[in-house]
Amino acid sequence: MKTSLVILLSCFEFIYSLDDKTEAQREYEAGNALFVNRQYSDALTHYHKAIELNPTMYQAIFRRATTYLAFGRSKPGLADLDTVLSQKPDFAGARQQRASVLLKMGQLERAAADFRYLIDHSASQETSQEAQEKLELISEHINQVEMLKSWITNGDCNNVIESTTHLLETQPWDASLYIYRAKCYVAEDKVKSAIHDMKHAAKLSSDNTELLFEMSELEYKVADVRDSLGSIRECLKLNPDHKKCYTSYKSLKKIVKSLDSMKASIEQQEWTKCLETGEKLLEKNEEIPIRMNIFRLMCQCNREDGNLGEAIQQCTRVLEFDDSDVETLIQRAEAYMADEEYDMAIADYEKAEEWDSSNDAVRTGKDQAKRAKELVGKRDYYKILGVRRNANKREITKAYRKMAQKWHPDNFQDEKEKKKAEKKFIDIAAAKEVLSNEEKRRAFDNGQDPLDSEAGRGGGGGGGSHGFHNFHGFNPFGGGGGGGRGGGDFFFHF
Repeated sequence: MKTSLVILLSCFEFIYSLDDKTEAQREYEAGNALFVNRQYSDALTHYHKAIELNPTMYQAIFRRATTYLAFGRSKPGLADLDTVLSQKPDFAGARQQRASVLLKMGQLERAAADFRYLIDHSASQETSQEAQEKLELISEHINQVEMLKSWITNGDCNNVIESTTHLLETQPWDASLYIYRAKCYVAEDKVKSAIHDMKHAAKLSSDNTELLFEMSELEYKVADVRDSLGSIRECLKLNPDHKKCYTSYKSLKKIVKSLDSMKASIEQQEWTKCLETGEKLLEKNEEIPIRMNIFRLMCQCNREDGNLGEAIQQCTRVLEFDDSDVETLIQRAEAYMADEEYDMAIADYEKAEEWDSSNDAVRTGKDQAKRAKELVGKRDYYKILGVRRNANKREITKAYRKMAQKWHPDNFQDEKEKKKAEKKFIDIAAAKEVLSNEEKRRAFDNGQDPLDSEAGRGGGGGGGSHGFHNFHGFNPFGGGGGGGRGGGDFFFHF
């Protein structure tokens, strides 16, 4: 009886094992189908399940490594390739891939060992030849790295930057090269370039808290306080007890919270409240990086509130601190546009374009500034209503009603003044028609007067007034100029 039970249990274990392997194979094949379609995240899930069901399934481990590498996750990818080769040392595809990964990571001696193995064991002449070429490249890089260490010791930053830049073409996953170059960028006061390199290094060496702290300090130095707080948070995720990161976290969190209150006012279009908050923060904070953030936000709020002089002044303060601040260049350019300083606006847009040539807002703004400059001396609908170029529909309607009430011809008894009012009134109505219509306003902003086709038909001229009877099918005076109830009886409802 006991013997029969043991045999039965053994059969169950065998059947269960077969089921496990079958299920692992299904998961592996499902992952492959997704991988071919570049659905890497979903493929990774199936490979995880396949390996969990059958840890010796080296094909699934190899595919998972390939998927990790497709994501740029070199460390787990390398770990999987190590596992594959420990199970199957003669797997040439895995050996070749690991050698390539090790070279990219700057682990030159390990990479060389794998390439030598391929030369000695590969049946493919093409693979052997490629491995030999890689070995020669690695030999050159090893010599270059030795020279690099000497330049670092002697503080020869020109050679360090040149050398690391060259090495990174082949070793893009080598965090140490980014760190070496970053330190030289700091020494040369190229702080933003240093931060850029440090971010690369931080992604490649995700456990380096000191690097994150140093990066946070540099980000604060160039007034990127939000990025600075982000780096500190990453530091504390790795080590919640990191003293320097925790101390910085408390102060940075308070600063960002204050700036967020200004941003909330901007989102609610409460420009006065934004400016009042900014003034209070300036009284409390003397540190330049913080003040630059406040000025940046106040520049926008002043521009939106129509305080163009103050907006330009505050944007200028920020740009004196950092002339590569593209968003602030755009803000100042828009303020210049509203102030009809078109040459200044164009200059700012061109400067912004030098720093960010792919920025759509910069290209669009520069084109609009050039077209606005061309329209100088011609009819300007914004000027007619006395509104800014970024005025919203409510502001346009309000300005129109105010101007129409002021210049309604019924308000004037003298015939000469009445005629002047009539022309002015027609221009006001034209301005409302164009600026209240999205398509027409867009055309005007692009340098075209959408009502030009009607100009001159009815005898209007001079300042751009349209004929009394041919104003785009619309007579703002109700009756015709010479018929109906007479030219002096106007019907207009505000």
